Formats: sequence, C-alpha cells, structure tokens
Amino acid sequence: MDIKIARLTKFPGQLKSWNSQARSVFPLTLLESQVKMKRFISIPVFSVLLLMAFVYYITMFIFIENWTGLFTSPGLFNSLIFTSMASLCLFSFAVCVLTDPGPVPSSYCPDVEERAGSDQDSGNSALQIKHCEKCSTFKPPRAHHCRVCRRCVLRMDHHCLWINNCVGYWNYKSFFDLVSYGTLASLYSTFIIVSCAFQKNWNVEGALPLKIFYVICAVMMISLSSTLGTLLGWHVYLIIRNMTTIEYYEGIRAAWLARKSGQSYQHPFNLGAYKNMTLILGPNILKWAWPTSVGHLKSGLSFPTLRDSS
Repeated sequence: MDIKIARLTKFPGQLKSWNSQARSVFPLTLLESQVKMKRFISIPVFSVLLLMAFVYYITMFIFIENWTGLFTSPGLFNSLIFTSMASLCLFSFAVCVLTDPGPVPSSYCPDVEERAGSDQDSGNSALQIKHCEKCSTFKPPRAHHCRVCRRCVLRMDHHCLWINNCVGYWNYKSFFDLVSYGTLASLYSTFIIVSCAFQKNWNVEGALPLKIFYVICAVMMISLSSTLGTLLGWHVYLIIRNMTTIEYYEGIRAAWLARKSGQSYQHPFNLGAYKNMTLILGPNILKWAWPTSVGHLKSGLSFPTLRDSS
C-alpha cells in the first residue's frame, strides 16, 4: 500500500483518482489526517493546551500536595477525580479540533417538494431555500457560510478561535462536553485551592510571596470558572430550545419583525426541551457525557420541525 502511494505521488491526476476510489474503503486518508493535525498548529490552541497543563500541574503537585499530600487516601481520591475531569476535558478538546463540523456536499440540491413547501410557508425564514453567493451552491436548513473557513458549515453555531475550527453539526456535542468538563474541572480546582488556603498556617515569616501566589491562582481559577460556567449556561439554554448562536440572534430580528406585523414568532426547530436534548446529545442519557458518541446524528441536511410534528 505504501509503495503504491509513493508511486502515485509522481502522478497527481492518478493519485486524485485513486484517492476517490479508496475513500470508500479508507474513510480517513493520510492527507486528511495531516490537514486535521495542522489545526493544532495555532497560537490559541497552543495557549489552551498550555493553560490546561498549568492548571493541572498547580492543582495536583502544589495544592493537593500541600493540602493532604498526593500519596494519602484523601490525596489519591482528589487526584483521581481531578485527573479524570482533566483527561475528559483534554479528550473533548482534541475531538473538537480534529472533527470536521460538517461541510455541505457539493451535490446538494433541495428537493422539489421542499422548494414548494418553502414557497407556501415563505413567512418562516428559517425554512426558506437559501443560496450561498460565495460558495455558489444551495445551503441546507441551518447551514451558514463561515468567513474564516471560507465554506458553508452544517448547523453552524460559531467559529471558535480557541479550537481553530467551526462549531457545527458534527462537533457541537464534543464542544458542549468540553465546556462542561472544563467548568467542572475549574470549579474543583478552585475548591482545592481555597481548601488548601484555609488549612495553611500563614503566621510564618516570608509567607507574603506565597500569599500572593495563592491569591493569583485563586483569582485566575475563579475567573476561569465564571467564564466557562457562563458559556455552559448559555449553551444549555440553546440546547433546551434547539437553537444555535446564529439562530438566536436571527430569532431576535424575526421576532421583532413578527411583532411589527402583528404576528408571533416561534423557533421552528423547537420540539420541546427533552426532545431537543436527545436530538443533539443522543437518546441514551448515559452517552451524553461521551464526546464521540454521535451515532444518533444523521446527514445534517434536514431537521424535524414543529410543522412535521403537528
């Protein structure tokens, strides 16, 4: 296999033809792997990894060590909990970076029935057939063009600088898990820092630099916990209503236009809190916390609406 690839690299046309045939057998080619790994070559991504490493180091080897000791029963217990949270956070981060959020197939074209339905229900802007002028293709419902990635993304929520990737249909769950684990790990680290500070004897000479270090770490972790907690609350709100960040702001304008014309606006993809959560996180609650459990996701080209359930 390696010899065949090496020979075909001399003939780009043949390599392209061979890749198109082998794609059905090998879902991820070497070239695609290299492109995805290059997403890690980013200052914001490196900064996140550096922050994770710093928080893990000070929590484990400074604060837990000074609080209970790493090799005591309480120390091992707290170390196991925090390491589990940090590992899941790192894994979710890697999945967010490496997972393609979902490109619009070049062959996509709305069905004739969908076009007819959208013409009859032209007042509902979320269901209208849209055409991307930049990509010169049709856009499926809930797809949007990303100016950074220079392509349309399925169920696009936003482009995240910190993962060097769009948050879309295929990696939204891993992004939500990342924020969830990051919030839990930050809160747990804050709890350990505060607990360690309360049990420490500060009535010794030369404790001022140590006090400053504790205060800086505590302020940093409280700020990080507040930021991630706010982001988590925001996306819980969106998931319960089956909305994306883009759709939320589009809904504000749509609601204003509806009130102006004496009508009421309702988000067409809101099917109820529990149904919305299962559509995004999966029908099995036990798998909600696993970022790669996305077997419930379909093509991302169509979504159930209130009109379908009525």
